[in-house]
Amino acid sequence: MQTTVGPPAGLRQDVQLGDYTTWKVGGPASWFAEPASQLELLALVSWAISEGLPLQCIGAGSNLLISDAGLDGLTLCHRRLQGSRLDPHEGLVVAEAGEPIPTLARRAARAGLSGLEWAVGIPGTVGGAAVMNAGAQGGCTAEWLESVRVVDPQRPQHPFDLRASELDFAYRHSRLQQERLIVLSARFRLSPGHDPAAVTARTSSNLHSRTSTQPYQQPSCGSVFRNPEPQKAGRLIEDLGLKGLSIGGAQVSPLHANFIVNTGAARAADIDALIQAVQARVRQHHGIELHPEVKRLGP
Repeated sequence: MQTTVGPPAGLRQDVQLGDYTTWKVGGPASWFAEPASQLELLALVSWAISEGLPLQCIGAGSNLLISDAGLDGLTLCHRRLQGSRLDPHEGLVVAEAGEPIPTLARRAARAGLSGLEWAVGIPGTVGGAAVMNAGAQGGCTAEWLESVRVVDPQRPQHPFDLRASELDFAYRHSRLQQERLIVLSARFRLSPGHDPAAVTARTSSNLHSRTSTQPYQQPSCGSVFRNPEPQKAGRLIEDLGLKGLSIGGAQVSPLHANFIVNTGAARAADIDALIQAVQARVRQHHGIELHPEVKRLGP
């Protein structure tokens, strides 16, 4: 007698994704789950593929603009996929994909490991940092990442490792942005043997610098645009007097021009329209094309 295998435990339907993004916008996910282990995640991936469902992964929901129409298929949120192991003598750090990068930075500092002091103010996860080559304060993920463990959704029984040299790292870029691979964990090699108090002090100083110059009290995605080096996106936008420019509930932050904030009732469409308006003004007056760091999901 055949038995029917139902969906894995933890699946929910019609979950509002605005509750899972730092901009607080985004429509419903047809199916949604928050796996707490790699085994749970791989079981969910296998189910989605067997059902022929589209698959999307989100971490902390930062650097992400999800359509008001929401997402079809299965959306996996990694924020419960947390944990890290540190070797203070060798400088090796292995962290789960959903580990908040600020949490890892503070833990490394307390262990006397230098290298992640820049990451303390980044509102994202280890997996997201690897995908985006996140950076700040003159540092970036590519400098310290040794490898990532990933899985191809079409072969969920066979996770494998990619070395940093295989990830095609560039400014805010990695090959993981083009390929449909899911990050499970990341391995860093930091600089060991430092005074924990000194590393912690540098980490705290970096956090203070960011929170005093950026709108941390309002929903945002972090920096919206890549810097068109040697220019700075925020300076180009500010020079045009665009601080405070609003469309619907979306506003160019009066504190930092490379941030767009949700003033309380923004929709994803408002944010998208404001991004395009800023791009058009900068293109018109400076002849420079600003490229968003933001990843858009949905129709």
